Amino acid sequence: MGWLSAEEQHPWRSFVRLHERLGGRLSRLLQTESNLSAADFAVLVNLTDVPEGRRRHQDLARALEWEKSRMSHHIARMAGRGLVARQECPADGRGAFVVITAAGREAIEAAAPLHVQAVHSLFLDHVTPAELRMLGEVSARVVGRLDEET
Repeated sequence: MGWLSAEEQHPWRSFVRLHERLGGRLSRLLQTESNLSAADFAVLVNLTDVPEGRRRHQDLARALEWEKSRMSHHIARMAGRGLVARQECPADGRGAFVVITAAGREAIEAAAPLHVQAVHSLFLDHVTPAELRMLGEVSARVVGRLDEET
Protein backbone atom coordinates (compact mmCIF):
# COMPACT_ATOMS: atom_id res chain seq x y z
CA MET A 1 0.00 0.00 0.00
CA GLY A 2 2.84 2.38 -0.92
CA TRP A 3 0.98 4.81 -3.19
CA LEU A 4 -2.51 6.12 -3.71
CA SER A 5 -4.29 4.74 -6.74
CA ALA A 6 -5.28 7.15 -9.52
CA GLU A 7 -8.89 6.94 -8.30
CA GLU A 8 -7.77 7.87 -4.77
CA GLN A 9 -5.08 10.42 -5.62
CA HIS A 10 -7.20 12.96 -7.53
CA PRO A 11 -9.98 13.31 -4.92
CA TRP A 12 -7.48 13.33 -2.05
CA ARG A 13 -5.30 16.02 -3.62
CA SER A 14 -8.37 18.04 -4.57
CA PHE A 15 -9.59 17.85 -0.98
CA VAL A 16 -6.19 18.91 0.40
CA ARG A 17 -5.98 21.79 -2.09
CA LEU A 18 -9.53 22.89 -1.19
CA HIS A 19 -8.71 22.79 2.52
CA GLU A 20 -5.49 24.78 2.07
CA ARG A 21 -6.90 27.41 -0.27
CA LEU A 22 -10.16 27.88 1.59
CA GLY A 23 -8.37 28.05 4.94
CA GLY A 24 -5.90 30.58 3.55
CA ARG A 25 -8.59 32.81 2.10
CA LEU A 26 -10.71 32.73 5.25
CA SER A 27 -7.65 33.40 7.39
CA ARG A 28 -6.58 36.43 5.33
CA LEU A 29 -10.11 37.81 5.33
CA LEU A 30 -10.42 37.47 9.11
CA GLN A 31 -7.06 39.13 9.68
CA THR A 32 -7.78 41.98 7.29
CA GLU A 33 -11.38 42.66 8.22
CA SER A 34 -11.44 41.90 11.93
CA ASN A 35 -7.83 41.81 13.12
CA LEU A 36 -8.30 38.21 14.30
CA SER A 37 -6.12 35.34 13.15
CA ALA A 38 -7.74 32.05 12.19
CA ALA A 39 -6.37 30.64 15.45
CA ASP A 40 -7.94 33.52 17.45
CA PHE A 41 -11.25 32.88 15.72
CA ALA A 42 -11.08 29.13 16.44
CA VAL A 43 -10.44 29.75 20.14
CA LEU A 44 -13.25 32.29 20.39
CA VAL A 45 -15.70 30.04 18.53
CA ASN A 46 -14.92 27.18 20.91
CA LEU A 47 -15.47 29.43 23.92
CA THR A 48 -18.75 30.84 22.62
CA ASP A 49 -19.99 27.32 21.89
CA VAL A 50 -20.34 26.70 25.63
CA PRO A 51 -22.89 28.68 27.68
CA GLU A 52 -20.47 29.72 30.40
CA GLY A 53 -17.88 30.94 27.87
CA ARG A 54 -15.03 29.00 29.42
CA ARG A 55 -13.28 25.72 28.86
CA ARG A 56 -10.50 23.91 30.61
CA HIS A 57 -7.18 24.70 29.00
CA GLN A 58 -6.52 21.03 28.15
CA ASP A 59 -10.02 20.49 26.74
CA LEU A 60 -9.66 23.51 24.48
CA ALA A 61 -6.28 22.25 23.26
CA ARG A 62 -7.78 18.83 22.56
CA ALA A 63 -10.76 20.32 20.71
CA LEU A 64 -8.44 22.37 18.47
CA GLU A 65 -5.89 19.52 18.06
CA TRP A 66 -3.14 21.80 19.40
CA GLU A 67 -0.10 20.87 21.41
CA LYS A 68 0.01 22.13 25.00
CA SER A 69 2.80 24.62 24.28
CA ARG A 70 1.03 26.10 21.25
CA MET A 71 -2.12 26.52 23.32
CA SER A 72 -0.25 28.18 26.19
CA HIS A 73 1.57 30.63 23.93
CA HIS A 74 -1.51 31.50 21.90
CA ILE A 75 -3.73 32.00 24.94
CA ALA A 76 -1.05 34.24 26.47
CA ARG A 77 -1.05 36.39 23.31
CA MET A 78 -4.85 36.56 23.24
CA ALA A 79 -4.94 37.43 26.95
CA GLY A 80 -2.44 40.21 26.29
CA ARG A 81 -4.91 41.64 23.76
CA GLY A 82 -7.79 41.30 26.24
CA LEU A 83 -9.73 38.68 24.24
CA VAL A 84 -9.52 35.92 26.85
CA ALA A 85 -8.48 35.51 30.45
CA ARG A 86 -6.88 32.64 32.27
CA GLN A 87 -8.78 31.57 35.37
CA GLU A 88 -7.46 29.14 37.95
CA CYS A 89 -9.57 26.08 38.69
CA PRO A 90 -10.38 26.02 42.42
CA ALA A 91 -11.13 22.28 42.36
CA ASP A 92 -7.81 21.43 40.73
CA GLY A 93 -4.73 23.49 41.58
CA ARG A 94 -2.97 22.37 38.41
CA GLY A 95 -5.80 23.06 35.99
CA ALA A 96 -6.94 26.34 34.53
CA PHE A 97 -9.81 27.68 32.48
CA VAL A 98 -9.65 29.87 29.40
CA VAL A 99 -12.49 32.39 29.64
CA ILE A 100 -13.78 34.70 26.92
CA THR A 101 -13.84 38.36 27.93
CA ALA A 102 -16.29 41.10 26.93
CA ALA A 103 -13.72 42.28 24.35
CA GLY A 104 -13.46 38.71 23.03
CA ARG A 105 -17.23 38.52 22.64
CA GLU A 106 -17.29 41.84 20.82
CA ALA A 107 -14.52 40.67 18.49
CA ILE A 108 -16.22 37.37 17.60
CA GLU A 109 -19.61 39.06 17.18
CA ALA A 110 -18.06 41.56 14.76
CA ALA A 111 -16.12 38.88 12.86
CA ALA A 112 -18.85 36.23 12.63
CA PRO A 113 -21.04 37.92 9.97
CA LEU A 114 -17.97 38.48 7.76
CA HIS A 115 -16.94 34.86 8.24
CA VAL A 116 -20.42 33.57 7.40
CA GLN A 117 -20.58 35.73 4.28
CA ALA A 118 -17.15 34.47 3.17
CA VAL A 119 -18.08 30.82 3.83
CA HIS A 120 -21.13 31.31 1.62
CA SER A 121 -19.36 33.11 -1.23
CA LEU A 122 -16.25 30.91 -1.21
CA PHE A 123 -17.86 27.53 -0.58
CA LEU A 124 -21.56 27.06 0.12
CA ASP A 125 -22.74 28.95 -2.96
CA HIS A 126 -20.83 26.44 -5.12
CA VAL A 127 -22.28 23.16 -3.83
CA THR A 128 -25.75 21.71 -4.06
CA PRO A 129 -27.81 20.87 -0.99
CA ALA A 130 -27.29 17.15 -1.74
CA GLU A 131 -23.52 17.62 -2.02
CA LEU A 132 -23.50 19.55 1.23
CA ARG A 133 -25.43 16.77 3.01
CA MET A 134 -23.02 14.16 1.62
CA LEU A 135 -20.01 16.22 2.70
CA GLY A 136 -21.51 16.50 6.18
CA GLU A 137 -22.07 12.75 6.37
CA VAL A 138 -18.57 11.89 5.13
CA SER A 139 -16.95 14.45 7.43
CA ALA A 140 -18.89 13.23 10.47
CA ARG A 141 -17.97 9.60 9.72
CA VAL A 142 -14.25 10.34 9.33
CA VAL A 143 -14.15 12.60 12.40
CA GLY A 144 -16.00 9.93 14.39
CA ARG A 145 -13.39 7.39 13.40
CA LEU A 146 -10.55 9.76 14.33
CA ASP A 147 -12.22 10.40 17.70
CA GLU A 148 -12.36 6.63 18.35
CA GLU A 149 -8.58 6.44 17.92
CA THR A 150 -7.77 9.06 20.57
